Amino acid sequence: MRLVAVSTLKEHVKLAKPVYNEAGQILIGHGIPLTKQMILRLHQLGITFVYTEDKKTEDIVFRPAVTEKARQEALGVMKQSFEAVANAKNFNNKFSFDKMERQFKSVIREMLDQIKGHKEAVSLLSDVCAHDDYILAHSLNVTIYTLALGLKLQLKSRQLEEIGLGAMLHDVGKILVPHSILMKPSRLTDGEYEEIKKHAEYGFNILKKEHGIPLTAAHCAYQHHERLNGTGYPRGITGDQIHLYGRILGITDVYDAVTSNRVYRQAMLPSEGLEILYAGAGTQFDAEMVEAFRKSIVVYPNGLTVHLHDHRKGVVLRQTPHVSDRPVLLILEEENRELDQPYELDLSKELTVMISETDTTLLGKQQQKGDVS
Repeated sequence: MRLVAVSTLKEHVKLAKPVYNEAGQILIGHGIPLTKQMILRLHQLGITFVYTEDKKTEDIVFRPAVTEKARQEALGVMKQSFEAVANAKNFNNKFSFDKMERQFKSVIREMLDQIKGHKEAVSLLSDVCAHDDYILAHSLNVTIYTLALGLKLQLKSRQLEEIGLGAMLHDVGKILVPHSILMKPSRLTDGEYEEIKKHAEYGFNILKKEHGIPLTAAHCAYQHHERLNGTGYPRGITGDQIHLYGRILGITDVYDAVTSNRVYRQAMLPSEGLEILYAGAGTQFDAEMVEAFRKSIVVYPNGLTVHLHDHRKGVVLRQTPHVSDRPVLLILEEENRELDQPYELDLSKELTVMISETDTTLLGKQQQKGDVS
């Protein structure tokens, strides 16, 4: 199967993996020829990439780091807590986390166990799921990335549970930001941006009062937009003034934000998201953490079509352990000539061979030039 951009889908192509909604129900099943209406529906759902059937690459598989069941359980717990905060705001009630503390710890431990047992780095690009609530989906993704990075940094079990809890609730303050601003499809005004920025302090004020939430977890909400050079918010603190958890969340939050679909732009590929992190390494983000994060995630997901600098073209066949940006490829073309006998190429062993483009990045450049309608 191949991982392709929804913007390139044609009629009659069949999905190799079904598309789910946030309740775990199948919206579009696998093996069914796509119609124009189905493709339009995928666009409307905000889904950027899907797996499609392809005889040449039918041996390619994708195994999620966290099962669909675990994802649904985590989303359910987060949804309850976010709704409780919203109800407390609307009806002047007091939000109490105490009743949900055990549920949070249970889902965090389950996700930790699954990530530890996963043999490959983490990839969420291929988890084809439509969400009505971007904040919840983003919070879950950030949690998974954060736990993976925390494991790579060898955090202790207690720290992993604390930062996992902080990651799940890091955007809870957005409940207090007007929905019209959060979902605005065009550029924010200066005033609207200042309102958005308040969510970090809103979240901290909500969480710091809760007895069941460690203050360090509350600081995940407070500090995930702070930057090492003081250019972040809400306080503009620098370097070690930012808590360890805040520095970690700063990386995982940005990465998921740019690699997820938003109302105002399309998602980037993991490799493009990493470029943003590396551009800020040492100034905005901790350079050692960025490097550890690169080793924690899949840079080129299985099934993605890539172009090499020597004019060969192939598909990512499988990942190489501990070398996330040097996967094993199935080479399908050489010099624009389709091969009768495709062959494997292990980039972790062929260090002079470089990936120069993907089909998706090429498409983006064509669209910028106006070559694609």
